[in-house]
Amino acid sequence: MNFFSLKAAFQRTLVITRKELCSWLFSPALYGIAVFFLLFISIWFYYLQSFFAMNTATLIPFVEGFPLAFILIVPALTMKAWAEEKKLGSMEILLTYPFSEWELVLGKFIACLAILFAFVLLTVPVPLTLSALAHFDPGVTVAEYAGILLLGASALALGLLLSSISRNQAAAFIGSVVVLLAVMLANNFTQRLPSSFADLINYVSLSFHFESFSRGLLDTRDVAFFLLSTFLFLFINTRVLIFRRWN
Repeated sequence: MNFFSLKAAFQRTLVITRKELCSWLFSPALYGIAVFFLLFISIWFYYLQSFFAMNTATLIPFVEGFPLAFILIVPALTMKAWAEEKKLGSMEILLTYPFSEWELVLGKFIACLAILFAFVLLTVPVPLTLSALAHFDPGVTVAEYAGILLLGASALALGLLLSSISRNQAAAFIGSVVVLLAVMLANNFTQRLPSSFADLINYVSLSFHFESFSRGLLDTRDVAFFLLSTFLFLFINTRVLIFRRWN
């Protein structure tokens, strides 16, 4: 594929991205989701984790709230990506347009990721405000936020895949919540399991690979896991579209 083909593919992907972003920006649901997300993170950190009572300058309890928040936030962002296209009957029309499956999937994924990035960016004032009360290592904070975004990207890719195989938005939301609940919290229940089975569960658990980031560590194995899992979910999503295109 030459430079001009890549440029054309990128432009077509941006068309889908702009379409998705415009549909979200004019939707009141987006702002409701944003408020819920910020309230959840704030209540988790200040009330449930009692930051001011810990007498410890650490953002670990703050960062640990993001996997829990994503269990509800990610399905809310991805449930309508493909399920709504099916409900409105526009899926078949969309598949007749001169877009490849990868362009369609990446366009929707980039739009969801941009929205999630904006949500996460709104939480940056928390460590900035608390830095007046305690010293936080900037490198550790950057690593923690990098892990949040990698975790969010993988969860979004999974949510989009589940939306593509769901019949409606309700099914997509419930299915995504259940699956994300499993892959986020499964590693918390492996203490009494055989070591080989526990290792397998930990390997597929998103929150297990997020633990190093929550401590401010950039482990290349966990970075590779999130990147590969994101690619895998997006790839399977394209296969689902190919199946629908030919059927």
